[in-house]
Amino acid sequence: MSGSTSSPIAVVTGANSGIGRATAIHLASHGYRVYGTVRSVERATKAISMSAEAGVTIEWIELDIADDASVKDGFAQILQHAGRVDVMVNNAGVGGNAVVEECPTSLYQEVMNINLCGAVRCIQEVLPGMRQRNSGCIINVSSVVGRFAALGQAPYVASKWALEAMSEALAQEIAPFGIRVAIIEPGITKSAIFAKNIDAPNSTGVYDAHYRRLFQFYAAGMAQSTQPTEVAQVILQAIQTTTPQLRYPISWGAEEMLSKRKDVSDADWVALGAIIKDSDYITEFKRLFGVDISTN
Repeated sequence: MSGSTSSPIAVVTGANSGIGRATAIHLASHGYRVYGTVRSVERATKAISMSAEAGVTIEWIELDIADDASVKDGFAQILQHAGRVDVMVNNAGVGGNAVVEECPTSLYQEVMNINLCGAVRCIQEVLPGMRQRNSGCIINVSSVVGRFAALGQAPYVASKWALEAMSEALAQEIAPFGIRVAIIEPGITKSAIFAKNIDAPNSTGVYDAHYRRLFQFYAAGMAQSTQPTEVAQVILQAIQTTTPQLRYPISWGAEEMLSKRKDVSDADWVALGAIIKDSDYITEFKRLFGVDISTN
């Protein structure tokens, strides 16, 4: 991508597990020189063993995307070793469950600092070189909730909507420099983030139905979830395609919900939230979004 005959250089954040790990291995198996960022190399034993089993080499960099200095230090190492970055995959992220009333602003700040500002930090490190070469690709891993406000996840939804807004702006800003942006929008994939994302504050006790429906949605998705390797394949496609697009919905529920979301009126959206019985909610959800979230 840079015009060099050497292997293209890709950086994948959050390469320790899930989509990040699958992407790092998949890119490495397709000729990319991959730098995988992790907060601790000592804790990346499974990723290291899986890459060895796949017969690929990933160069591991300790980097915390939530910290300015850590990102600068990590990319300084990468640029010193590799000289450039051709592909930046912003994958690292965290969940965040809470309804608005029960969510402290500190949680919004924490989730936003990782899911939005973490990507921005990495982008700012690679863009100067990409601009100079008039070449490069930035992949931002969002979520189906980047365009669909899933119930009971106010901080997570806010961060992913913000990531998509930033990505839209970025795509226009850097188009004159020959650099592409792609937004990946996974539905439910088999990933550690869902196993970790099981808390719900419910501090007032009045939002039982909201949290119940949140976990109903994810339980239905996990029962039909796809492997993170499918997302990795789409990421490679987004990098290499000669007919690029801005968004790539992938995995359980994504294409159905995102294609139908634009046709759901504001009145129908609000009315969905007002439904009392769970069975009626599930029926109306399927009518509006084409996805069955029942688990029976």
